[in-house]
Amino acid sequence: MDRTDHEGVAGRHGASDKPRHSSDATEQRLEEEGSPLSHSERHQIEDRLKLRPVAVYELVRQEGEDELSRPISSLWWSGLAAGLSIGFSVFAQAAIRANLPDTDWRPLIDSWGYAVGFLIVILGRQQLFTEITLTATLPILARPSWRGHLAIARLWIVVFAANMVGTTVFGAAIAIDILDLPKISEAAIEISQEAMEPGFVHTLLRGIAAGWLMATVVWLLPSAGRSGFLVIALLTYLIALFHLSHVVAGSVEAMALVFSGHLSFVDAVTGFYVPALIGNVLGGSTLFALISYGQVADELDEAK
Repeated sequence: MDRTDHEGVAGRHGASDKPRHSSDATEQRLEEEGSPLSHSERHQIEDRLKLRPVAVYELVRQEGEDELSRPISSLWWSGLAAGLSIGFSVFAQAAIRANLPDTDWRPLIDSWGYAVGFLIVILGRQQLFTEITLTATLPILARPSWRGHLAIARLWIVVFAANMVGTTVFGAAIAIDILDLPKISEAAIEISQEAMEPGFVHTLLRGIAAGWLMATVVWLLPSAGRSGFLVIALLTYLIALFHLSHVVAGSVEAMALVFSGHLSFVDAVTGFYVPALIGNVLGGSTLFALISYGQVADELDEAK
């Protein structure tokens, strides 16, 4: 092959091999210029470079497709477990509060307890309604169909109902102080009353923010690696610290007040459940899912 042939081949390869993403350019540079890094270190970098937004999107979307295809019985029992487990967010926060003095800085400490239930649920792969609002929506955005909409409705209804049963049981347990821990139960009732104070509009807006944070947890976990524990703990800590409205964890608080006689069931539904549910769906499904899909839509089209 003469020089002209070489240049022609190089030109064709240069046009076809032009990196489309900054991560591709980084991999190409490391190959051409060499690197002082060891092979294992290079491999770790390459693994991280692969997790571009489109890669994270595909991971979350695949998880959503898996959830949409699970049998109803599996969804129900996993959702019930999540409803029970999330109760430990309220109870752990109450346990910390019960052992702290009543000061202005107390919420900075006791809000960490709120992360406990979410850690159990998410790391335990249990079905939490506010977590699946994002994962279940992405497959439908990619391939809209009436069957897809029926599948997501089935998933949401089953998981939400199961979550509510679990939180009702846990809320009742707090109200009757089933563990005979009066100081903690009193603190849990106090926390629950604070959670129910905002009106409809503010609960709705706080629900949107909480839904956004929960969707952010889902989006960050694929690239978090061993830091997943910290991602979950920090973002759910913020939900408690900012007094945001999470419909599942808040259901434990609402039911604790209902069973203890501090709140009527009608007021719980109209003042908390409805606005918090709408807000969580808007924040986690509509807003975050659309923005997440929008930032990778063109790249998905290029890959087709």
